[in-house]
Amino acid sequence: MFCIPRIVLFLAFTLSLQAAAACAPIVAPPSPTKSVAAVPADIPSRNWKMSTVTGEDSSWTKGARLFAERVRERTGGKINIAVYPNGELAGGDQVKELQMLQSGDINFTYHSNLLYTNLDHSLAAISLPWMFNDYAQADAALAGAAGAQLLKAAEAKGIVGLAFGENGFRQLTNNKLAVRKPDDLRGLKIRIPGVKMYSSIYNALGANPVAMNFGEALNALKQGTIDGQENPIDVIVSSKVYESQKHITMWNYSYDALILGISKQDWEGLPQSARDIVKQAAVEASKEQVRLSREAARTQVGLLRDKGMTVTELTPDEIKAFRDKMVPVYAEWTPQIGEALVQQLQRR
Repeated sequence: MFCIPRIVLFLAFTLSLQAAAACAPIVAPPSPTKSVAAVPADIPSRNWKMSTVTGEDSSWTKGARLFAERVRERTGGKINIAVYPNGELAGGDQVKELQMLQSGDINFTYHSNLLYTNLDHSLAAISLPWMFNDYAQADAALAGAAGAQLLKAAEAKGIVGLAFGENGFRQLTNNKLAVRKPDDLRGLKIRIPGVKMYSSIYNALGANPVAMNFGEALNALKQGTIDGQENPIDVIVSSKVYESQKHITMWNYSYDALILGISKQDWEGLPQSARDIVKQAAVEASKEQVRLSREAARTQVGLLRDKGMTVTELTPDEIKAFRDKMVPVYAEWTPQIGEALVQQLQRR
């Protein structure tokens, strides 16, 4: 009998395995599992409300919705924040809305620093007329000691400021004429928010300032019971002010920050793990809100022209004529705001 050597059988077996392997399909290694941060075990369940006074298309409301989304994702759905635009939780009354935030009836808001001046005059510092020439100066102030001081003042009134957003530089609209010089404002009824410093500004310019809620102002503009209003571009466009106003003057007369605030009692009821998540989400959402606000300021002037508004952009010399009228405003408000804070901002 012919015997096949064992070595030959071994080689044949090895070759057959290699051939089979060559013909077999190649299986990719499993993909690495996407890393998802674990939700801290001590995150409490909350169903909270956040209010914005502006419309659905505004950067305020978009920022608020992003904030709510980030908080929900990072708490595993334990903290849910429902966003209510147009000031509907307070019937459009911004002062009432801020009071509801203090009491905890509303849990979060985006509010202008101007509204906070009714609680503490120091929060008007960054909105003094022509305090800042550009965004860079405003950013530096809010990121520094002045910004920290403003948030500390808000906390003393029952509201913890989580992050600064932006309403932007405020512009003037009216239905009478293209405003280029102080005398053009004489006698015009201009809606202002309920901020006493703004009454001083417009009185110094010879206008007739009328304080009212923004929702009421939109109706008053349509009815012609007031002549104009002032707001940043984003609010002017998202609220369709162009439907009742013919002229806009671009003069950047007052910078307006937003504060994403939480009721202090709600904040103190959170464990540190939840505070960290809420704080980080607020910073991220407010950064995006600022980007959207500045994009609107840059791009939506053209939309206002398309809607038929006359856009008047003032030269530095024309702005100086208005600034020169502000000496009594600074004299009145610097002592109320705090001379050290005003000087700190002016030394930028």
